[in-house]
Amino acid sequence: MNSSVMTRLLSFNAGFVDTVGFLGLQGLFTAHVTGNFVTLAAGFVYGANGTIGKVLALPQFIVAVGAVRLLDTTLTARRLPTLTILLGLEAVLLAIFLLVGAAYGPFPNSDVLPALAAGFAGVTAMAAQNAMQRVHFPGEPPTAIMTNNTTQAVLDGVDLLRGIATSEVHSRFARTSRSILWFAGGCGAAALLYYLVQFFSLLLSVAILTSIVVARARNSGENGTHLS
Repeated sequence: MNSSVMTRLLSFNAGFVDTVGFLGLQGLFTAHVTGNFVTLAAGFVYGANGTIGKVLALPQFIVAVGAVRLLDTTLTARRLPTLTILLGLEAVLLAIFLLVGAAYGPFPNSDVLPALAAGFAGVTAMAAQNAMQRVHFPGEPPTAIMTNNTTQAVLDGVDLLRGIATSEVHSRFARTSRSILWFAGGCGAAALLYYLVQFFSLLLSVAILTSIVVARARNSGENGTHLS
């Protein structure tokens, strides 16, 4: 599976998981740390439900990114299929998010321990995905930060309309726009599935990550090489 296809699926996954977290955990953003600052501040005005999870989201995200970086360098030094293993770890974290949410949710109060555990798994999974993207395919647009993608797409779009865009700008505009659309598709799909089956909707995210891991492992076996 090439990086272009993988980033589309990961963009869809980020939008999906972020939406499920927001709907199921009282406005918690698993992939969008900035949003948690906003909802946390709003909570002080409209009610403090979910405050603990939002306060913990940033340190959780930071620690998770740091841990992924250390694990990444360790796996690479041992010549193991680093990216495939990290994607498998993300799949496990999303499975935990699914299992805890399905077993104990929905959560009218997301500050209870099971809700915090579900949120921890979701935030850690998205932190891992963000870290992986920055390290292993930095040339592709971010899969979970649509503010940056939208800004870049507009800048490139203006250059395209002015007729001054290079081939690199054309290519970047296409990749960035594609990432935004896949993320938006993930948000829409999550809203529909969460409405129907609540946290069981995360089965789709687990399936997406599992399919990526299997495809990479199969490709590695066929080529007789480890994929980074």
